[in-house]
Amino acid sequence: MRISCSVVSFHNPPEQIARTLQSVTASLGNIELCLLDNSRTDVLSATACKAGARYVHLPSNPGFGAAHNMAIREAIAGGSDYHLVLNPDIAFGREVIPALVAYMQAHPDVGLVMPDIRYPDGRRQRLCKLLPNPVDLLLRRFMPSLYRASGRLATYELHRSGYDHVMDVPALSGCFMFLRTSVLRQVGGFDEGFFLYMEDFDLSRRIGRVARTVFYPAVSVTHEYQQGSYKNPALLRHHLRSAFRYFNKWGWLFDAERRAVNRRTLTALNRPPLQEAVVEQRK
Repeated sequence: MRISCSVVSFHNPPEQIARTLQSVTASLGNIELCLLDNSRTDVLSATACKAGARYVHLPSNPGFGAAHNMAIREAIAGGSDYHLVLNPDIAFGREVIPALVAYMQAHPDVGLVMPDIRYPDGRRQRLCKLLPNPVDLLLRRFMPSLYRASGRLATYELHRSGYDHVMDVPALSGCFMFLRTSVLRQVGGFDEGFFLYMEDFDLSRRIGRVARTVFYPAVSVTHEYQQGSYKNPALLRHHLRSAFRYFNKWGWLFDAERRAVNRRTLTALNRPPLQEAVVEQRK
């Protein structure tokens, strides 16, 4: 069995990158690990070398999805069975990747799985979402208090699920995507028209047409989660452009597939959770 992993960086601190790469290699020593660096300088090359990762410098900065696609295409051509798309601000224990592999092997209908995601202080990040509509994104970004008070945030982020059991989720975060490579071959990887933001929702949605997209909380990872578009005007512009592209592609107010998928997801929350096999972790 072959497993590959790609990490895309843009001027991340070397110590942060080292922590992420170390998490990957400690979890699975023979993984094919690639650091794609969209930074202007190649200061991270030594960090990648020390971790045993292949280093690709992309100073032209083709974008998040386009950089990952370079590694994804190589993974497909090289016969990789599973590919991990990873943010550069993720850290996790050595039990994580083996548990995800075991789950995927036991469930061949699953194309994408995301583990439990936590802040460094241990709080859970609610990164399981319905397929978005324009109203949700606008209210969430520009009127968060109203959005929260209305109850729409809790619905959009599936709060009622409790995040305590395996569940099918239509939109999963790109910070940690464990993917079946045969499904990636089928759907074609990331849409490179998204420079930054929304490419994970787009990929989740396309995978959801051919395979299950699953939240698997038996193992957890730590994510620093900067939410850069809330602080940086340039990143906000990228986010808005990506949102326009997403809704131009899938539909704005009229999107029958979105309604059907979201209705099915919410209906499933009213049923007892499926008792799927969970890998026991050694303490």
